[in-house]
Parts: sequence; C-alpha cells; structure tokens
Amino acid sequence: MPLMQALKARHSAREFASRPLPRQVLSDLLWAASGVNRPSTGARTAPSAHDWREVDVYAVTADGAYRYDPPTHTLKQVASGDLRRLTGVQDFVASAPLNLVYVADFDRMSGAGAEDKAFYSAADTGFVAQNVYLYAASAGLAVVVRGLVDREALGKALGLTRHQRIILSQSVGYPAATH
Repeated sequence: MPLMQALKARHSAREFASRPLPRQVLSDLLWAASGVNRPSTGARTAPSAHDWREVDVYAVTADGAYRYDPPTHTLKQVASGDLRRLTGVQDFVASAPLNLVYVADFDRMSGAGAEDKAFYSAADTGFVAQNVYLYAASAGLAVVVRGLVDREALGKALGLTRHQRIILSQSVGYPAATH
C-alpha cells in the first residue's frame, strides 16, 4: 500500500476479532515497529535519540510475554501464561490477540538526566507506535495505542528492573466483525 493511502487509512480501533495473528504478520509487524533496516550499523526502522535504542518492544499474547530482539529478529520469552489483561485497564485488552508494550531502558541513555530520559524515551516510543499504526493500516489490522496501564503490576509480571519504565501499550488484531 502506498504511504499516502496508509496514512489515510490509519485510525484507532478498540474492537478486535479473537483470532490470533499469523506468524508472518507478527514478524512483519515487529520488524516495522523496530526492526533492523540497516544491517551494517544495526540502525532501526524507528529513529532513536542519540542512537540509544532504549525502547524495547514486548509482545504479549495468550501464550505469554516476549521481548522482541531486533538484531536477531526473534522473540525471547520473558513470562508464560496469558498476561494480556495486565497490559491496560480497558476491557478489550484481555481479548485482543496482541498487546505490544513499549519499555524504555534508562540505563542505555548515557549522559541524559531524568527529564531528558523521560522526554526522549516518550518521543522514541511514539515513533515505534506510529510505525505499528502504519503497518496495521497497510495490512488491514485494527490497532490502538494506550497509556492507561498499571505500570507497577505489568512491570513485575514482565520482570522489569528499576531502570526500565513502561511508556505505552498498543493493542493489535483483526477488526471485529461489524453487524
């Protein structure tokens, strides 16, 4: 789909079909979010201030929670079981096939003060989330970004350290059937 068409189609949706995303769709979605698009430097599809690459993408499905590793384009399991309900306070998050969780690792942001870490990690997360929106529009998927998250409970379930902070979550799936 041409970029202008994807931009026109981009929108938020809060109703999802229950069927899971095929592996190839998940793979393409994660690559669009934050994959390596310049192997010679390891640079990613989303920009990152000072090339810190501080934003990690976690994929939470009915099977478990996984951290996306861009250099190897693989998922690393961090928790088993269905943690989707922890990714937000809205009812639909518990049944959305995929909830992405964007986590900033402040230890990677060398030389930055607390205010800059908060600012730049939020901006960099926005770039990643927008890539997901554009991919979803091009693939006919439903998507919505969310900030309403119990960060403490979800962080504990994901095994995050005190240097990691949940910035946003984003639900993705096929659109719910319309009546």
